[in-house]
Amino acid sequence: MALQFPEGLKRRGPAFASTLRDEGFQVLVSGDPCYGACDPALRLLEYTDVLVHFGHSEMIAHPDIIFEPLFMDIDPTILEKALPLLRERKIGVVTTVQHVHMGEEIRDYLESRGIEAVFQEGGSRVRYPGQVLGCSFSAARIPGVSEVLYVGTGVFHPLGVQLATGARVIALDPYTGDAREVDTGRFLRIRHALMEKARKAKNYGIIVSLKQGQNRYTLAKRLESLSDTGFLVMTEEVDPDELLNLGFSCYVNTACPRLAYDDQSRFPVPVITPAEYEIICGVRSWDDYQIDEIE
Repeated sequence: MALQFPEGLKRRGPAFASTLRDEGFQVLVSGDPCYGACDPALRLLEYTDVLVHFGHSEMIAHPDIIFEPLFMDIDPTILEKALPLLRERKIGVVTTVQHVHMGEEIRDYLESRGIEAVFQEGGSRVRYPGQVLGCSFSAARIPGVSEVLYVGTGVFHPLGVQLATGARVIALDPYTGDAREVDTGRFLRIRHALMEKARKAKNYGIIVSLKQGQNRYTLAKRLESLSDTGFLVMTEEVDPDELLNLGFSCYVNTACPRLAYDDQSRFPVPVITPAEYEIICGVRSWDDYQIDEIE
Protein backbone atom coordinates (compact mmCIF):
# COMPACT_ATOMS: atom_id res chain seq x y z
CA MET A 1 0.00 0.00 0.00
CA ALA A 2 1.26 3.48 -0.91
CA LEU A 3 0.22 6.62 0.97
CA GLN A 4 0.15 10.13 -0.48
CA PHE A 5 -0.49 13.30 1.49
CA PRO A 6 -0.84 16.98 0.50
CA GLU A 7 1.56 19.43 2.10
CA GLY A 8 -0.67 20.25 5.07
CA LEU A 9 -1.06 16.59 6.04
CA LYS A 10 2.42 15.21 5.35
CA ARG A 11 3.40 15.18 9.03
CA ARG A 12 0.62 12.69 9.68
CA GLY A 13 2.29 10.22 7.33
CA PRO A 14 4.41 8.34 9.91
CA ALA A 15 1.43 7.75 12.20
CA PHE A 16 -0.75 6.42 9.37
CA ALA A 17 2.11 4.25 8.10
CA SER A 18 2.78 2.83 11.55
CA THR A 19 -0.88 1.99 12.15
CA LEU A 20 -1.21 0.23 8.80
CA ARG A 21 2.01 -1.71 9.32
CA ASP A 22 0.66 -2.91 12.67
CA GLU A 23 -2.38 -4.15 10.75
CA GLY A 24 -0.11 -6.25 8.53
CA PHE A 25 0.23 -3.98 5.49
CA GLN A 26 3.47 -3.26 3.68
CA VAL A 27 3.56 0.53 3.37
CA LEU A 28 5.24 3.04 1.07
CA VAL A 29 4.96 6.82 1.62
CA SER A 30 5.21 9.30 -1.25
CA GLY A 31 7.85 11.96 -0.63
CA ASP A 32 7.00 14.08 -3.65
CA PRO A 33 4.99 17.30 -3.54
CA CYS A 34 1.24 16.82 -3.93
CA TYR A 35 -0.83 19.59 -5.48
CA GLY A 36 -4.29 18.08 -5.21
CA ALA A 37 -6.54 15.32 -6.45
CA CYS A 38 -5.25 16.10 -9.94
CA ASP A 39 -1.81 14.86 -8.89
CA PRO A 40 -1.97 11.26 -7.64
CA ALA A 41 1.39 9.49 -7.30
CA LEU A 42 0.68 7.03 -10.12
CA ARG A 43 4.27 5.86 -10.39
CA LEU A 44 4.07 4.28 -6.95
CA LEU A 45 1.59 1.76 -8.36
CA GLU A 46 4.57 0.11 -10.05
CA TYR A 47 5.70 -0.95 -6.57
CA THR A 48 2.44 -1.62 -4.74
CA ASP A 49 -1.15 -2.75 -5.24
CA VAL A 50 -3.06 0.34 -4.14
CA LEU A 51 -2.50 4.06 -3.61
CA VAL A 52 -4.37 5.88 -0.84
CA HIS A 53 -4.57 9.60 -1.59
CA PHE A 54 -5.47 11.64 1.49
CA GLY A 55 -7.10 15.04 1.78
CA HIS A 56 -9.00 15.31 -1.52
CA SER A 57 -12.12 13.93 -3.16
CA GLU A 58 -11.94 11.70 -6.21
CA MET A 59 -11.11 13.44 -9.48
CA ILE A 60 -9.35 10.78 -11.52
CA ALA A 61 -11.12 7.43 -11.76
CA HIS A 62 -8.59 4.64 -11.24
CA PRO A 63 -9.26 1.13 -9.91
CA ASP A 64 -6.13 1.15 -7.74
CA ILE A 65 -6.52 4.59 -6.13
CA ILE A 66 -8.54 5.26 -2.98
CA PHE A 67 -9.31 8.93 -2.28
CA GLU A 68 -9.78 9.75 1.40
CA PRO A 69 -10.97 13.34 1.99
CA LEU A 70 -10.31 15.01 5.32
CA PHE A 71 -13.66 16.28 6.61
CA MET A 72 -13.71 18.98 9.27
CA ASP A 73 -16.83 19.93 11.23
CA ILE A 74 -17.88 23.53 11.78
CA ASP A 75 -20.45 25.09 14.09
CA PRO A 76 -23.42 26.08 11.86
CA THR A 77 -24.25 29.00 14.19
CA ILE A 78 -21.13 30.76 12.85
CA LEU A 79 -23.25 31.49 9.76
CA GLU A 80 -24.94 34.19 11.82
CA LYS A 81 -21.87 36.36 11.18
CA ALA A 82 -22.61 36.42 7.44
CA LEU A 83 -26.35 37.20 7.67
CA PRO A 84 -26.03 41.01 7.92
CA LEU A 85 -24.13 41.04 4.61
CA LEU A 86 -26.64 38.97 2.65
CA ARG A 87 -29.13 40.86 0.49
CA GLU A 88 -31.03 38.01 -1.16
CA ARG A 89 -33.41 35.46 0.31
CA LYS A 90 -32.22 32.79 -2.14
CA ILE A 91 -28.49 32.25 -2.34
CA GLY A 92 -25.97 29.73 -3.59
CA VAL A 93 -23.63 28.15 -1.06
CA VAL A 94 -20.20 26.76 -1.90
CA THR A 95 -17.33 25.41 0.14
CA THR A 96 -14.24 23.21 -0.12
CA VAL A 97 -14.12 19.46 0.32
CA GLN A 98 -13.24 19.83 4.03
CA HIS A 99 -16.74 21.14 4.79
CA VAL A 100 -19.03 19.70 2.09
CA HIS A 101 -20.33 17.06 4.52
CA MET A 102 -21.86 19.96 6.52
CA GLY A 103 -24.17 20.91 3.66
CA GLU A 104 -27.39 19.75 5.32
CA GLU A 105 -26.58 21.52 8.58
CA ILE A 106 -25.68 24.72 6.72
CA ARG A 107 -28.88 24.57 4.68
CA ASP A 108 -31.04 23.94 7.75
CA TYR A 109 -29.50 26.83 9.67
CA LEU A 110 -29.93 29.31 6.81
CA GLU A 111 -33.50 28.17 6.21
CA SER A 112 -34.23 28.72 9.91
CA ARG A 113 -33.23 32.33 9.23
CA GLY A 114 -35.51 32.62 6.19
CA ILE A 115 -32.84 32.07 3.54
CA GLU A 116 -33.11 29.43 0.83
CA ALA A 117 -29.70 27.84 0.31
CA VAL A 118 -28.89 26.14 -3.00
CA PHE A 119 -26.10 23.55 -3.26
CA GLN A 120 -25.54 22.79 -6.94
CA GLU A 121 -23.82 19.80 -8.52
CA GLY A 122 -20.52 20.76 -10.14
CA GLY A 123 -18.66 19.48 -13.18
CA SER A 124 -16.66 16.32 -13.70
CA ARG A 125 -13.79 17.40 -11.43
CA VAL A 126 -15.91 17.75 -8.28
CA ARG A 127 -17.73 15.03 -6.39
CA TYR A 128 -20.04 16.84 -3.98
CA PRO A 129 -22.81 19.46 -4.43
CA GLY A 130 -21.52 22.92 -3.58
CA GLN A 131 -17.87 21.90 -3.79
CA VAL A 132 -15.42 24.28 -5.45
CA LEU A 133 -11.77 23.71 -6.34
CA GLY A 134 -8.97 26.09 -7.20
CA CYS A 135 -9.43 24.92 -10.79
CA SER A 136 -13.24 24.55 -10.96
CA PHE A 137 -16.05 26.88 -9.90
CA SER A 138 -18.82 25.08 -11.79
CA ALA A 139 -20.85 24.45 -8.63
CA ALA A 140 -21.15 28.23 -8.15
CA ARG A 141 -22.82 28.83 -11.53
CA ILE A 142 -26.40 28.53 -10.31
CA PRO A 143 -29.22 29.67 -12.63
CA GLY A 144 -31.37 32.37 -11.09
CA VAL A 145 -28.97 33.04 -8.22
CA SER A 146 -27.13 36.38 -8.01
CA GLU A 147 -25.54 36.00 -4.57
CA VAL A 148 -23.21 33.26 -3.31
CA LEU A 149 -21.98 32.50 0.20
CA TYR A 150 -18.53 30.89 0.36
CA VAL A 151 -17.85 29.03 3.62
CA GLY A 152 -14.15 28.36 4.03
CA THR A 153 -10.72 29.83 4.61
CA GLY A 154 -8.51 31.77 2.22
CA VAL A 155 -9.24 34.39 -0.41
CA PHE A 156 -8.57 32.60 -3.69
CA HIS A 157 -11.71 30.47 -3.82
CA PRO A 158 -14.20 33.30 -3.19
CA LEU A 159 -12.31 35.53 -5.65
CA GLY A 160 -12.55 32.74 -8.19
CA VAL A 161 -16.27 32.34 -7.57
CA GLN A 162 -16.89 36.05 -8.16
CA LEU A 163 -14.80 36.18 -11.32
CA ALA A 164 -16.27 32.95 -12.68
CA THR A 165 -19.91 33.85 -12.05
CA GLY A 166 -20.23 37.63 -11.78
CA ALA A 167 -22.33 37.06 -8.66
CA ARG A 168 -22.05 39.03 -5.46
CA VAL A 169 -19.96 36.86 -3.13
CA ILE A 170 -19.82 36.86 0.66
CA ALA A 171 -16.89 34.95 2.17
CA LEU A 172 -17.20 33.52 5.68
CA ASP A 173 -14.25 32.04 7.55
CA PRO A 174 -15.90 29.32 9.68
CA TYR A 175 -13.12 29.38 12.27
CA THR A 176 -12.71 33.09 12.93
CA GLY A 177 -16.23 34.22 12.03
CA ASP A 178 -14.81 36.90 9.73
CA ALA A 179 -17.34 37.70 7.00
CA ARG A 180 -16.84 40.14 4.13
CA GLU A 181 -17.94 40.95 0.63
CA VAL A 182 -15.41 39.89 -1.98
CA ASP A 183 -13.80 42.70 -3.96
CA THR A 184 -11.97 41.60 -7.11
CA GLY A 185 -10.75 45.10 -7.95
CA ARG A 186 -7.27 44.77 -6.42
CA PHE A 187 -6.83 41.29 -7.90
CA LEU A 188 -7.67 42.54 -11.40
CA ARG A 189 -5.37 45.55 -11.07
CA ILE A 190 -2.48 43.24 -10.16
CA ARG A 191 -3.24 40.95 -13.11
CA HIS A 192 -3.50 43.92 -15.48
CA ALA A 193 -0.09 45.25 -14.37
CA LEU A 194 1.43 41.80 -14.84
CA MET A 195 -0.03 41.56 -18.32
CA GLU A 196 1.53 44.88 -19.26
CA LYS A 197 4.93 43.42 -18.35
CA ALA A 198 4.10 40.28 -20.31
CA ARG A 199 3.30 42.31 -23.44
CA LYS A 200 6.96 43.33 -23.62
CA ALA A 201 8.22 39.73 -23.59
CA LYS A 202 10.39 38.62 -26.52
CA ASN A 203 9.05 35.08 -26.34
CA TYR A 204 6.60 32.94 -24.41
CA GLY A 205 6.99 29.46 -22.93
CA ILE A 206 3.59 27.76 -22.89
CA ILE A 207 3.72 25.36 -19.95
CA VAL A 208 2.16 21.93 -20.46
CA SER A 209 1.95 19.71 -17.39
CA LEU A 210 2.60 16.00 -17.84
CA LYS A 211 0.49 15.25 -14.75
CA GLN A 212 -2.65 13.41 -15.80
CA GLY A 213 -5.09 15.71 -14.00
CA GLN A 214 -3.42 18.93 -15.17
CA ASN A 215 -2.56 18.15 -18.78
CA ARG A 216 -4.20 20.57 -21.22
CA TYR A 217 -2.15 19.83 -24.31
CA THR A 218 -4.97 20.67 -26.75
CA LEU A 219 -5.39 24.11 -25.19
CA ALA A 220 -1.64 24.68 -25.24
CA LYS A 221 -1.44 23.79 -28.93
CA ARG A 222 -4.17 26.32 -29.70
CA LEU A 223 -2.35 29.00 -27.71
CA GLU A 224 0.89 28.18 -29.54
CA SER A 225 -0.82 28.96 -32.84
CA LEU A 226 -1.65 32.52 -31.74
CA SER A 227 1.93 33.83 -31.99
CA ASP A 228 5.22 33.02 -33.68
CA THR A 229 6.97 33.68 -30.36
CA GLY A 230 5.12 31.04 -28.31
CA PHE A 231 6.68 27.61 -27.70
CA LEU A 232 5.45 24.57 -25.80
CA VAL A 233 7.34 23.65 -22.61
CA MET A 234 6.55 20.12 -21.42
CA THR A 235 7.27 19.46 -17.75
CA GLU A 236 6.38 17.15 -14.87
CA GLU A 237 7.09 19.80 -12.22
CA VAL A 238 6.67 23.53 -12.75
CA ASP A 239 9.87 24.64 -11.03
CA PRO A 240 10.85 28.35 -11.01
CA ASP A 241 14.59 27.61 -11.15
CA GLU A 242 14.22 25.30 -14.12
CA LEU A 243 12.06 27.83 -15.95
CA LEU A 244 14.69 30.49 -15.28
CA ASN A 245 17.29 28.26 -16.90
CA LEU A 246 15.14 27.90 -20.01
CA GLY A 247 15.28 31.65 -20.50
CA PHE A 248 11.81 32.55 -21.79
CA SER A 249 10.72 36.14 -21.10
CA CYS A 250 7.22 35.10 -20.01
CA TYR A 251 5.36 31.86 -19.32
CA VAL A 252 1.76 30.94 -20.11
CA ASN A 253 0.48 28.44 -17.55
CA THR A 254 -1.87 25.66 -18.67
CA ALA A 255 -1.02 23.46 -15.64
CA CYS A 256 -2.65 24.00 -12.23
CA PRO A 257 -4.36 27.43 -12.52
CA ARG A 258 -3.22 28.51 -9.07
CA LEU A 259 0.42 28.56 -10.19
CA ALA A 260 -0.21 31.80 -12.07
CA TYR A 261 -2.27 33.37 -9.30
CA ASP A 262 -0.76 32.26 -5.99
CA ASP A 263 2.86 31.54 -6.91
CA GLN A 264 3.74 34.50 -9.12
CA SER A 265 6.24 35.85 -6.61
CA ARG A 266 8.28 32.63 -6.92
CA PHE A 267 8.88 33.13 -10.63
CA PRO A 268 11.53 35.46 -12.10
CA VAL A 269 9.34 36.49 -15.06
CA PRO A 270 5.59 37.00 -15.57
CA VAL A 271 3.42 33.88 -15.50
CA ILE A 272 0.06 34.51 -17.12
CA THR A 273 -3.09 32.50 -17.75
CA PRO A 274 -4.46 31.28 -21.10
CA ALA A 275 -7.13 34.01 -21.14
CA GLU A 276 -4.53 36.68 -20.37
CA TYR A 277 -2.36 35.41 -23.20
CA GLU A 278 -5.35 35.58 -25.54
CA ILE A 279 -5.87 39.22 -24.50
CA ILE A 280 -2.20 39.99 -25.24
CA CYS A 281 -2.50 38.26 -28.63
CA GLY A 282 -5.59 40.29 -29.48
CA VAL A 283 -8.10 37.43 -29.74
CA ARG A 284 -9.89 38.28 -26.48
CA SER A 285 -10.87 41.65 -24.99
CA TRP A 286 -10.14 42.76 -21.42
CA ASP A 287 -13.91 43.04 -20.89
CA ASP A 288 -14.06 39.29 -21.49
CA TYR A 289 -11.48 38.51 -18.79
CA GLN A 290 -11.99 35.03 -17.30
CA ILE A 291 -10.40 33.27 -14.38
CA ASP A 292 -8.59 30.12 -15.44
CA GLU A 293 -10.42 26.85 -14.80
CA ILE A 294 -10.01 23.22 -15.84
CA GLU A 295 -13.23 21.45 -16.82
